[in-house]
Amino acid sequence: MALREALASAIVHGNRQDSRWSVYVTCRCTINGEVSITVEDGGQGFDPDAVADPTTTENRLLTQATKRLMDEVRFERRGAAVYMRKASYERPGSGKKKA
Repeated sequence: MALREALASAIVHGNRQDSRWSVYVTCRCTINGEVSITVEDGGQGFDPDAVADPTTTENRLLTQATKRLMDEVRFERRGAAVYMRKASYERPGSGKKKA
């Protein structure tokens, strides 16, 4: 869901639905189950501080899945690139990692 939202934002807002522009995705998966993804568009970026925090009570129903679902979200290139990371967690009693 977080990747889907980041891609949609890059296409609609970053590239303004201009098919001549590209969206670049870089993904890294570690052996312990951690996943990191970067989505970059060709747009001018935006001010990430101007976007409502989805984790606050009054904004919890907003569709900013990226910040809610990922363990780390960082905007780069003035918001034209988003880096997100999901850590792996051990399930109690299983001895296995869960992504």
